[in-house]
Amino acid sequence: MLRKAIADIQAKYTKKDLPEIRAGDTVRVHTKIKEGDKERIQIFEGVVMAYRRGAPGSSMFTVRKVSYGVGVERMFPVHSPRIDKIEVLGHGEVRRARLFYLRGLQGKAARLHQEDSGPAEAVAPAPPPAE
Repeated sequence: MLRKAIADIQAKYTKKDLPEIRAGDTVRVHTKIKEGDKERIQIFEGVVMAYRRGAPGSSMFTVRKVSYGVGVERMFPVHSPRIDKIEVLGHGEVRRARLFYLRGLQGKAARLHQEDSGPAEAVAPAPPPAE
């Protein structure tokens, strides 16, 4: 009975319009911040270090960025009502599901190679006019 009640509550808050996110992606997370009686949107942009899938109430992803020379990591619940939207800016070329090794790197070494958006369509030259 209790599991069904929890599943019903989770189903109510589950987001359907989520982009495909994986480790190595560069994302921009728009978060709702409440200051006093006002609410505003704050953007956190960085690399997804880990994406923990699971039940809608437990799936989270970790985003890391370097701000003024200091590494900042933030964990976001995927289906949180505080997240306004998630934009995927690029896909990094990685071989691991968890990129915690980025914590020990700095500068150019901490950058990921960006994947191409897919096979480029080669444009064949136009055939010469037949005479």
